[in-house]
Amino acid sequence: MTDIYLNSRLIGSCSKAESFVEKFRFSRRQGHFPEEMNITYNEGEDKIELILEKGRARRPLIIVENGKSLLTKQLVGKIQNNEITWKELVSQGVIEYLDSSEEEDAYIAISEEELTKEHTHLEISPLVILGAQSAMVPYSHNNRSTRVLIGAKTLKQGLGIYALNYLMRLDTDVSILHYSQRPIVKTVMYDFVDYENHPIGQNVVVAVIANRGYNIEDAIVMSQGSVQRGLYRSTYFRPYKTEELKYAGGQQDDICVPDKDIRGYRTEDAYKYLESDGIIAPEIRIKEEDVLVGKTSPPRFLVSLGEFKIGVEERRESSVALKHGEEGVVGAVLLTESEEGNKYIKIRVRDQRIPELGDKFASRHGQKGVIGLLVPQEDMPFSASGIVPDIIFSPHSLPSRMTMGHMLELLAGKVGSLSGRQVDGTAFSAETETDLRKSLKKMGFKDNGEETLYNGITGEQYNARIFVGSIYYLKLRHMVSNKIHSRARGPVQLLTRQPTEGRSKEGGLRLGEMEKDCFVAHGSALLLHERFSSDKDVIPICKKCGLVAVYNRFKDKTLCPMCGENAPVSFVEMSYAFKLLLDELKSLCIYPKINIGKKV
Repeated sequence: MTDIYLNSRLIGSCSKAESFVEKFRFSRRQGHFPEEMNITYNEGEDKIELILEKGRARRPLIIVENGKSLLTKQLVGKIQNNEITWKELVSQGVIEYLDSSEEEDAYIAISEEELTKEHTHLEISPLVILGAQSAMVPYSHNNRSTRVLIGAKTLKQGLGIYALNYLMRLDTDVSILHYSQRPIVKTVMYDFVDYENHPIGQNVVVAVIANRGYNIEDAIVMSQGSVQRGLYRSTYFRPYKTEELKYAGGQQDDICVPDKDIRGYRTEDAYKYLESDGIIAPEIRIKEEDVLVGKTSPPRFLVSLGEFKIGVEERRESSVALKHGEEGVVGAVLLTESEEGNKYIKIRVRDQRIPELGDKFASRHGQKGVIGLLVPQEDMPFSASGIVPDIIFSPHSLPSRMTMGHMLELLAGKVGSLSGRQVDGTAFSAETETDLRKSLKKMGFKDNGEETLYNGITGEQYNARIFVGSIYYLKLRHMVSNKIHSRARGPVQLLTRQPTEGRSKEGGLRLGEMEKDCFVAHGSALLLHERFSSDKDVIPICKKCGLVAVYNRFKDKTLCPMCGENAPVSFVEMSYAFKLLLDELKSLCIYPKINIGKKV
């Protein structure tokens, strides 16, 4: 007997398992069982599982009987005339939902042409093999699967118009592409997601050619002329906010222009753009460290008993200033109240971003790269008809990635732009390469997309034919101006005395093991020593007991906590973090004795 389980609970048994499963499926299609219930027969464990639990991923499939689809032409006609609904198709047993367990027993055909009597189900469309995001990659059936996934993830990072009311919103860290365009090559999914109302890229002319090494390793060469005409120009928005908080004891923050006697007062130049109410006015160009909202706060704790007696309150400066390494124009100033009834201010700063060296771009096929060179218009290659490519793409990026969809989109984009139409690039049902070649030949071009180009610098004709086409390229959110980071000197941490961490805190750049190996390989020992001495300190060490001693700089006297005043003390140069480690070891009752030898 075969055991039968419902949601992992034993409810009975049967003698003929396969016959039971068949009859159950037939009855479910007749409507005698809930359509949400799935059944599977596990031969290895000899058990039948009925599953009705929530949270399962299920997908619709067309039922096949005796090698024929139950979705007949008559039913398709009724669907087109809106005479029958999806729910009716499910209730009539034409379409059913399978989960991952029941799918194991199914034999699914991708298209109607390949149906045999062994098949149990038929895909509604081959496109449903892909997710919503990867279905937006044109000609994805010509790419390797990993590149389709990368392309799908790239689409999420593209700049465009993320919301039509972006001027009314104060979202964190967003960008808007100024001249976003509809793609020439699209898929069916673009209509489903209403993509044409919020596109995230531009159609550009691309030449596939190596360019003096500047597009090596996935880099791209871009025309300076195209950039000056507005190609991939975007605006970056960042909001700043502050609140006039109230504290216990009747004290509160004060939004104003801080006085010079306030503790932590910046320079007078930092407050120059503030109005009389302590808030900056819109449309003022500002740079890093400029104050947006002037604010003073009560002291965190009473500094001395004297202040407490006379009732003097020394307030501290807590203004909101533009972050380190940023600049821009004040776009919007919003004054409102928080939930607690406090004065609440939000300021949006915008900054125009023009493509520069290092900015990241990508096609929809996972071919991502940064700008390696911006070439003046007059030095770019050009065709006999005067067409100058916007981007020069490296041919070496194609063989290892096997993104033939990228090349087909270049071809399809060329056909679409010349004939003034959008080309369908939907996976498994796209316009074929043969049709594209025929269309290109009719318009007087070589059918393989190649053209004769001329060197923009020398004017000579290139000996090789160069593949030129149009493709939809995206500008990604990873821009150099958001990531560029350098420092000579700056703030340090209180505990370790090492530089702070992070770009926004003016932090240092951490030198790792591999970077250290590079310095060693170059033989630059002094530079390596300098890099590793960011928290260098001179520590007094007792020669007798080996513990850290005390040095009174004013009296020029030394003292060892263990051995007393007359103990011999030597000054040792070491990392302050190491001295901290010695203190931590002492707190664990471990005796970290330092043996000091003779100076060499």
